[in-house]
Amino acid sequence: MSDARKSRTRITTSHWGAFEVDVEGGRIVATRPFAADPHPTSIPDAIPAAVHHRARVARPSIRRGWLEGRRHEGRGRDDFLSLPWDEALDIAAAEIARVRRDHGNGAIFGGSYGWGSAGRFHHAQSQVHRFLNAVGGYVASFGSYSTGCAQAIMPHVFGVNFLKLLYEHQDSWPVIHEHTETLVMFGGINPKNAQVSMGGITRHETADWFDRFAAKGMTCVNIGPQQGDAPKGCDWLPLRPGSDTALMLALAYVLESEGLTDHAFLDRYTVGFGRFRPYLMGDADGQPKSPNWAAPLCGVDADAIRALARRMAATRTLITVAWSLQRAEHGEQPYWMSAVLAAMLGQIGLPGGGVGYGYGAIGGVGHALRRLSGMTLPQLDNPVKTMIPVARIGDMLRHPGAPYDFNGRRETYPDIRLIYWAGGNPYHHHQDLNALHEAWQRPETIIVNEPWWTATAKRADIVFPATTPYEREDIGRAPLDDYLFHMPRLVPPVGEALDDYAIFTGLAERLDAGERFTEGRSAGDWIAQLYGDFRDRAAEAGVAVPDLDGLRAANWVRLPIRAEGPNRTLFAPFREDPDAAPLGTPSGRIEIFSEKIDGFGYGDCPGHPVWLPPSEWLGAAGPEAPLHLVSPQPGDKLHSQLEVALADSPGARPATLLLHPDDARTRGIVAGDLLRVANGRGACRARACVTEAILPGVVALPTGAWYGDPGVNIDPDGNPNVLTRDIGTSRLGQGCSAHSALVEVTRMEG
Repeated sequence: MSDARKSRTRITTSHWGAFEVDVEGGRIVATRPFAADPHPTSIPDAIPAAVHHRARVARPSIRRGWLEGRRHEGRGRDDFLSLPWDEALDIAAAEIARVRRDHGNGAIFGGSYGWGSAGRFHHAQSQVHRFLNAVGGYVASFGSYSTGCAQAIMPHVFGVNFLKLLYEHQDSWPVIHEHTETLVMFGGINPKNAQVSMGGITRHETADWFDRFAAKGMTCVNIGPQQGDAPKGCDWLPLRPGSDTALMLALAYVLESEGLTDHAFLDRYTVGFGRFRPYLMGDADGQPKSPNWAAPLCGVDADAIRALARRMAATRTLITVAWSLQRAEHGEQPYWMSAVLAAMLGQIGLPGGGVGYGYGAIGGVGHALRRLSGMTLPQLDNPVKTMIPVARIGDMLRHPGAPYDFNGRRETYPDIRLIYWAGGNPYHHHQDLNALHEAWQRPETIIVNEPWWTATAKRADIVFPATTPYEREDIGRAPLDDYLFHMPRLVPPVGEALDDYAIFTGLAERLDAGERFTEGRSAGDWIAQLYGDFRDRAAEAGVAVPDLDGLRAANWVRLPIRAEGPNRTLFAPFREDPDAAPLGTPSGRIEIFSEKIDGFGYGDCPGHPVWLPPSEWLGAAGPEAPLHLVSPQPGDKLHSQLEVALADSPGARPATLLLHPDDARTRGIVAGDLLRVANGRGACRARACVTEAILPGVVALPTGAWYGDPGVNIDPDGNPNVLTRDIGTSRLGQGCSAHSALVEVTRMEG
């Protein structure tokens, strides 16, 4: 057997963890779990088929209609012409230069979601932003679809960047295990979601921690519409989607009316309870937010609300809030109200008490690690200061020049003529995809770097074939993980694919920005530079890291950064002395009432938490759309990645929709039936799964199926975002409202 045909096995990493890879004849032929992972995910099973799939973009491709001058029509329907790299790069560079000359860099939108690779150098978001900054800048976006609303509201409440709070200042699993007696999980803590984490999660341990919680006798309460949103053994308190704030208010009412509120804590560590209390007790509006008031709104028995509130006050209680709660209309309110409820209990700053966000949303939250800064490709300065909330892309394209409110500012949507997207698929993340498809026709040019013919690539004008992480060298180092990986190039690039750095280097050179973009370095030079800087910082922190050649030889090492003893959260020194360690809010305290937010004058997000019913929820359901749709993350992949291979499996598509037996019975549906899920925005197919593990009146259809072709009256594979509503959470957060959607489900014949 020649060297080229020999089998070899290496280990690499990904956003869903490390795994072994078998390569033979220049192809990935199999994957196996990483031996150190106690609960490895099955996601890598799809990689051999995905990397070598027929849907790979083989050559640089340009839409025929765009070449013929039909810039504003035909995206998603036209065919593509394959061109040599030099010619395609010449055309793309000339178009970027034209837009810059005629409209300025403020007419370029740089889209990327950052999940393209776990590697630190070939990080698509960093690459595209560095390139666009090197040629004069671009319109950027704020936040993420996952946490954009929380990123806007929580700094007003706790005075700290939400992601910093999430990743650096929350109790670890060991601390929760030792100290927490009652774990109250709004939206659950789902090990399915914890399969993934930004940059990778090597040891999947969430399920193990819940086994330990159960063995200890901890009470774990899953509050939400799906029983499966928490591990088996947790108590389930079924709750109508969108009503979490009403339940939190009722719990707070019990605390206050029964003398269980910790007023000493409120007086010392918070501001604004005196402004909030009249609303809570009904003095301001004549409606006490009592359990009897909340019960018909949220579907939870009033006595059960009282019992839970009393238990929370009598035990060390940690309230956790899933990211899903703020991905809904008025998503600011449950996040803010959870902080107020925790403050009323007086346990913020105590180990195992208070409130936490995003446990289970990604695998790294809860890991007990000493922080060690990672490796980041510098993105250069962006001369263009225009920025939009990430979930408002559709509005930006539909309404150039229109004013909008965001977090206290009055902004204007830019007039975007060119979009450059790399490392993401907006036709997965965004809401009301049929409307996005129409808005997507408006820019003059869309350029995409993409390995596969995704819905986004099909709707581009210029498509550059990009390598997958298995066709290039990189370093894997996640900020919430204690493993360090050399990610070798496992197979040659498929077709004519190039990595993003090579693509952007070619464009930058044609735009007289080659030196600014590359600084004279090859990809290998950059990897060595970034790794060397990381190694120096690790040495300063007392952590020994092998040199690059040593890491290449070892393939991976485990870093000695597991934290010993209880972690010091942001709130521990604040609790010890709030004057010496104030929060970053205007008052230096936790803000139950925010003078700043109140000054914005937003009726959809006033100066303290309130109950604001969504425009689409079970309390407003009608006969045309009587069911509430939730669209959780998929369990078989990250977002829509690897869908290209998963969809090939017999029976895998359309996606599975969960519905309660009562709802199935009234519609003549049985398990396995082909369904039509529809509302006024669109329709998709789904396959029925009938289960009592979901609240009656609620259906669940996971995201991740690729959006279908335009012109069909039903999405074939079951993408729920043809059904979701593209509105901001409020004028403050402007996050996505994916979980505020009503639908009807009917059985399809034939």
